[in-house]
Amino acid sequence: MNEENLSNTIVVKRDGKKVSFDGTKIAIAIKKGFDSVENEYDEKKYTEEDINNVYNRVINKIIDLRKDRVKIEEIQDFIEEELKKSGYQDVYKSFSEYRENRAQSREIFFDEKRKHKFLKALEKLGLKTKENAEVILDNKNAMQTMSAYGSTVSEEFATSYLIKKKFSECHENGDIHIHNIDYYPMGTTESMQINIEKLFENGFSTESSSIREPQNILTYSVLSTIAISGNQKDQDGEQGIPAFDYYMAKGVLKTFKKQFRQTIYDILEYTDYDKFIAINGIEREIDKLYKIDFDIEEFYKFTRGAEELKRMFRIAYKNAMEKTNNLVYQAMEAFVHNLNSLCAENIDSKFTTINLGTDTSAEGRMVTKNLLKCIEEGIGNNKNTMIPVTIFKVKKGINYDKQDKNYDLLVEACKLIEENKNIYFNFLDTTYNSQKYKEGDFSTEVAYLENGTRIIENVLDEEKEIVPGRGVLSTTTINLPRIALKHKNNIEDFFLELEQKMDLVKDQLLERLEIQGNKKVFNFPFLMKQNVWIDSEKLKEEDKVKKILKQGIMKISFLGLNECLIVLKEKNHGDSKSAQELGLQIVERMRKKTDEFSRKYNLNFMLAGENNMGIAKEFIEVDRVIFGKVENVTDKEHYTASFELPNNYDLDKKIKIEAPYHELTNGGHMIEAETHESVLNAVNKMFGKEIGLAKINFYN
Repeated sequence: MNEENLSNTIVVKRDGKKVSFDGTKIAIAIKKGFDSVENEYDEKKYTEEDINNVYNRVINKIIDLRKDRVKIEEIQDFIEEELKKSGYQDVYKSFSEYRENRAQSREIFFDEKRKHKFLKALEKLGLKTKENAEVILDNKNAMQTMSAYGSTVSEEFATSYLIKKKFSECHENGDIHIHNIDYYPMGTTESMQINIEKLFENGFSTESSSIREPQNILTYSVLSTIAISGNQKDQDGEQGIPAFDYYMAKGVLKTFKKQFRQTIYDILEYTDYDKFIAINGIEREIDKLYKIDFDIEEFYKFTRGAEELKRMFRIAYKNAMEKTNNLVYQAMEAFVHNLNSLCAENIDSKFTTINLGTDTSAEGRMVTKNLLKCIEEGIGNNKNTMIPVTIFKVKKGINYDKQDKNYDLLVEACKLIEENKNIYFNFLDTTYNSQKYKEGDFSTEVAYLENGTRIIENVLDEEKEIVPGRGVLSTTTINLPRIALKHKNNIEDFFLELEQKMDLVKDQLLERLEIQGNKKVFNFPFLMKQNVWIDSEKLKEEDKVKKILKQGIMKISFLGLNECLIVLKEKNHGDSKSAQELGLQIVERMRKKTDEFSRKYNLNFMLAGENNMGIAKEFIEVDRVIFGKVENVTDKEHYTASFELPNNYDLDKKIKIEAPYHELTNGGHMIEAETHESVLNAVNKMFGKEIGLAKINFYN
């Protein structure tokens, strides 16, 4: 690459503004031209090698000018010339037509009067008020089209007018990726761990109705889905429930009481026992029940020693338990089906994650057992359930050892993975996950989201180092291989640019927080008005939300450490001890920076490994254009996720190499591993090795 020869060159834009030469912008412009041309199968017609060839020719042409200034029009002319000369006639035509259309748009649309009108309209869309809020009617195909238009316009508005130029350019160039950038103008937060117990106890309202406290497990199930759906409308990322089994257990108890009471009434209706029994006393005794696995002999005091009445209570208890279990199954089935239907019908729906496995009560166990059963059975036509993503919490003394009460549930979860079901494992006993845990307080059990996001620490308030009611404000990902490719012969320059990128991302997240924080409670009718976000009950409808948003986390994530190390050390961290040492040094320095940010700004900056393969593919495609095909780096479909090794490494190796990175990435991490042995054995191998979250893929 000859771009170094142009380091002092200035590019003159159409409006006369002068900027430093940036070859990445040229590469992206050429790539967009090639990507616009598809073959008869609607697939990309050309490879990154074709793009890189034209890119290098254009760079050489600019060098040959031997000028310290070059106009943007000259560069575009060179692109057209090289496309034509190299025989890419269809790409040349597409690029030329796009260029002409852009010129017409600038001339026709962006005169000052129309520009002002356009911006005013966009501002009205982005800055929601109570007065202009509208109800969007559902029409699937039309809504998909409208959503695409809205997303595109919103992103353009954000990158052109809301986000500082240095941030938007890094995003567009592929140095960083600002997540959900099309939601930037709306000031939405990203994701949430919902405290549905709080919603159930107080009741809540949706756009069209008010909902009282649920009284049976079926209603608990339906209202959980409604709560997830309602909160999703106010955010742009995943929804999570941090302790699903604990939250639903109360619904099981209410259901059992109702069934037990009714079964007794049914038996009495066909006998003369009611003459001998104090019904009011029995009802009071049922009301006092706080669990379903009680000793039925507690009710013998109402029998006056009659064996038939004792037998009646035993039968009533047995029947009530069976009916309750059936109703819990139906409730879990409805929950799974409703979530999957919601995802299929709602174009903006994201993943929903539930964490469970540590409630050892009979009620909580009944919830977990039946949910796992519903996941096993799927949703019809032998289809696996993609939602909810179920994260099983593994904890010694609860479910890890054979003598533990919930061990059977862990075994069942492992068996379901062997049937290709969507279940992850959360290891609560790691040093960093157990640090904030308070005995008996499930709100201090670390919970994860499907993308690896981890929530517990809180620099603002140690008393609020909990999971429920907290979430992610926003995430931005750094392209590690890009920095390595630019500085492969100078490790000091690599670290210098890495620190600069960390500072830049920090500033961008703070800028976004300002936009988010200036929104008011009424802008988020469910998230804030229904008191889902922690401390939102302390605000009035017209209050700004910035103060309470600070309880959330801001994630600086990264991907491609594997390729980064191959560039810098010629081997990855799985094949070289020195590469592993450098990898840990890189991530340690990133973690040190996020900790510094947290202390300086009194905000929860967190470091995370990024697992989004769409971003990994986006990064590598641009880098391939700029740097060409670099063996084991850019010659693949996408960069490797976060700090992970490729999946062709065996399980023991992946655990040994990746485990140290989990503790460093306090905002999120995950090991994704393959196994041909039993999944339970794989879990046992990970336990005690400081793995936080695991996704295990089973192959026969």
